[in-house]
Order: sequence, then structure tokens, then C-alpha cells
Amino acid sequence: MAKQPGKPIGRGSATERDPNTAEKFKFWIRPGQMVNPFDIIAAEHFPAQAGAESSYTFGLVTNIQHITDAAGHLANFISNDFGEEVEETPQTPRQGTNVAEATVLSNSADIYMPIQNEARVYFADEDKIHLALGIDGIPPQRRVPAGLIQMSNGTQAVAYLDRDFVLGPEAGHVNISGISGLATKTSYAMFLIQSLLQSSDHENIAVILLNVKYDDLLSIHEPRKLQDKEHQIWQRLGLKPEPWPEERVHYLLPNGKQTHTTGRPNSFADPPPPHQVYAYALRESANKLDLLFSNIPDPNGTISSVIGEITTGIENRERAWQAVHTWDDLLSKPPLVQQRIPQRFRNIHASSVGRFLRLLRRVVKTRQSGIFVSQLSTRMTTIEKEIGNIKGGHTYVVDIARLTQEEQTLVFGDVLRTVYGLYSGETLPLDDYQPPAKVIVFVDELNKYAPARGQGDRSPILAQVLDVAERGRSFGIILFSAQQFLSAVHDRVTGNSATKVLGRTDSAEINAGNYRFLAQDIKYHLTRLEKGELILSHPIYRQPVKISFPPPPYRQGRAKH
Repeated sequence: MAKQPGKPIGRGSATERDPNTAEKFKFWIRPGQMVNPFDIIAAEHFPAQAGAESSYTFGLVTNIQHITDAAGHLANFISNDFGEEVEETPQTPRQGTNVAEATVLSNSADIYMPIQNEARVYFADEDKIHLALGIDGIPPQRRVPAGLIQMSNGTQAVAYLDRDFVLGPEAGHVNISGISGLATKTSYAMFLIQSLLQSSDHENIAVILLNVKYDDLLSIHEPRKLQDKEHQIWQRLGLKPEPWPEERVHYLLPNGKQTHTTGRPNSFADPPPPHQVYAYALRESANKLDLLFSNIPDPNGTISSVIGEITTGIENRERAWQAVHTWDDLLSKPPLVQQRIPQRFRNIHASSVGRFLRLLRRVVKTRQSGIFVSQLSTRMTTIEKEIGNIKGGHTYVVDIARLTQEEQTLVFGDVLRTVYGLYSGETLPLDDYQPPAKVIVFVDELNKYAPARGQGDRSPILAQVLDVAERGRSFGIILFSAQQFLSAVHDRVTGNSATKVLGRTDSAEINAGNYRFLAQDIKYHLTRLEKGELILSHPIYRQPVKISFPPPPYRQGRAKH
């Protein structure tokens, strides 16, 4: 390895009571030198010998302490004339230094002996940062820019992900968490998706985005004027700051109660052109009824039994169900209702049928936003139809922002079920249609659909999410998900997300068991991250790193929030 450039910033320090180890080491910092947590440094390990170059051990700075020769705080107080000389030079000047603790990342020669006392320590440059994290082992054609690592001395390094560990086959899925508004979760997910599309064969990748907040993702085809500094960040990452091509974006917006008269879908702000309006009629939705009841406790399985009879009867066009064509028919006609009285149906008691009808009426009649219709008009489409024919290189934005919680669950479950059936072979595609090799599905507020254990383990939507998280990668389905609190999401979902991205988090949250993969010092840093700063954990990296990323090149909604 060539000689480390630049001046040393300090030297290794080991004491009798505080030795360096193969996993961690400490070094004192030269007076006046600025060092921050998450800086990556290179410590001389073994000096150059005949026929061999110097060996360096790379470390991630996790904590910094200031140490003096004072025996205690009382000694410092006394040396300042018992606190009277606050403005003057103390009578007994103390000798002190800053000592940094670093976690070992790697060694240039695969030598993991402890760093020796007095070993010179340097800031790592970009090449050494890549070597330290393991990025140098990623083939160039598989590198995906994921953000910038910025050091205290001004050095910048591009943090690359290994595409095989994001889209498969090695691993997959990305999960992002952090306080709403400060962690910029959606912005980062969109940046990473754009990076994947630009650094990969985008014609083999389809993208499905769930718009869950206002109209944040309903204008991704519209360019935004960037500042020179923003352009420079995109350029430094080797990416183009461009919005999604309008001809490759498909907006799917929900039908509303007034859509038939105004022509406006149930979305925030003006609908983007072009767009399609989706709705749910009974005949086309019978196989999705279970998703509507995902949040309803059903310990005895009675609701599931009713749904099973309805789905089988309508899909198989059984005689008993031939008069049931609409939601109103289901709620008021045989076989479930006669003269407005719920009826026993086969082995299902009348009281169970009555409970099912009350719950269904509340969802599709009383509280509905307009997506439940008697029949689909020529101006309407279905999620199953549009998502079931996705094309590589195209992005599909499904708006659910103004829907009720039950409706949002239905639509998200419909998207996942359609995609999973298409890629797993459970649903046969029409004619000679061949889905793209990969599909990325992004959804925020994942905790609504895949809550932590004990909060809906029998839920149909949770079962669908778990199928995608655990088996989707092998089929080509990649889940990009986000939520405020990592601990609020089912651990089988987060556990199967190979790449984890953490934004600013409150102090109570970081003590949850979901953060055990982070060192304690790194956990503390989560509570003071700035907007746009994230901690990135990826299978290739030996330790999580802090990154920043550029703002989106598209307009982020037009509605007044």
C-alpha cells in the first residue's frame, strides 16, 4: 500500500488499564485538530519492511473524550481559586488532550493485531474509505451510489451499495426509519430508486410507489430548479438530477364520491396529467374481501368463513349468489339477508353473518371515500389490471392519501397480492406477457400494515407483507419501506431488509431491541442527526456510516399542506 497522504492527526494510545484490542483502539488527537464521530481514519499498523509495504488498520471514530491530569472535578475547581477566577487563567494549568475511540473496520493486509502505542493516525482519503468499508470489492458494474460520506477535513467519498444485495440475488429490501419531517425518509427512498435506475438496466426494473401523504409523489415528472450546490452533489455522485420521464409515469388515483360529476379523482390538489381512476366493484373485488377486514379481530375465524363462502360463491357463479352483483346486493339480498334480517348460511350462524354485514356496511357504505362503486364505468380501471401489466422502465404511482385506513389497507394489499401472484406464478399472465425481471414497491408508514408482534399476527395484509419480505426477493420483488419507529414494525420484515437506513430518532426509541445491531455510541448519534443526514447499514459495510444525499430533482407536491 502506498504511503498515507497528509499529516498525522494523532498517535495510537494504549494504557495499562485501557489497552487497544483487535476490535477497538484509541488515539490522542493533535492540538487544534478537528475530528468528529463517523470520521474514518487510517492507523499505521506495521511499518514498511524489505519487500513489503506498510500495513494500515482502518477505524470508524465512534466517540471522543477530553482527558486531563486532574484527579477529579474538585481539583479543577480548586485550581481556579475555588471558582473565583472564572475570567482569569487558572492558578494550576492542567495538561489535557482529546482522545478518540475507533472501531476497527479492516486492515489493508488482513492483519488484525491491536494498534500499537504511538502508531501514527491519518484521515483516510476516498480510496482508503472504500477499502475500509469493503466497497473496493464491489465490481464497478454493481455499484449503486447511495450518498456522500463527508469527513471533518473536507474529504468526500461516495458510499456505494452492492446492487446484488439490494435487488438480489444475494440479499434484498431496504427499510428506512426516523422522525417524521426530519429523517426525509421518502426523499431518500426516491433518491435511492433513481440511483438504482440510473446505474442499472432500468428496462428490467418496474417501480410501484404508494403515495400516502398529501400529493408528495404526484408530480415526480415535473422538474424542479436546482441550486448550483445541489447540482454539484448529484454530479459528485455520478448521477443526473432529472425527474421521472412523463411518458414513463402512470398515476393511479382513487375514485371519489363526486368524481362522476366533477371528473376529479379523490386526491389532494389538481390531478396530474395523464392519470387513471381506480375503483372497486364487488364482482371484481370478491377475492380481496379479506383485506378489508385486516384490522378486525377474528379469533374464531367466523369472518374468514363468511368471506370464504362469498369469494367462492361469486367467483364460481354458484346459484345462491347469482342475484348478487353489487355491494348493496350483498348487504340486502339473499343468501345472507332476507327481509332485512341476516340469515344462517350453511354452517355459519346468523349472528356471525350479522356481524360481518355490520362491519362491511361501515366500510363500503357509511365511511367510504368513494372507491366502492356499483359497477366499473369505462373511465375506471382496477389496481389488479394496471399492476398486473407493469412494464420495465416504467413507474406506477398509486395514490391512497385521502382514503380511510381500511381502504388504504385494501389498496396496498391489492398491490402486493397482484405483484406476488404475478411473480410467484400463482397468477398466470395474459397471453405472452412477461413481467420485468425486478419490481420495486415503495410504501411509507409500513407499521400500519406490518405491526410488531402481538398487534395483528393473523392479519391477511401482514401475511402478504411477510410473504414479500421473506420470499419476494427470490421472485424479483423488492420492498422499499419506511416508518417513524423501527420498533413498530414486525421484526420478520425488518430482519429481512438487508439495507437499513436510520434518520434522526428519539432517545426512548433507540433503546428498543431492534437497534441492537448498532454500537451504543452510534445509537446516541441517532438523536442529533440533522435533516438530510442518515446512518446507512449495508451487508458489505463492516460498520454503519453517516451519509448525506441531494434533494429530489422533481417537484414535491403542489397542495397546501
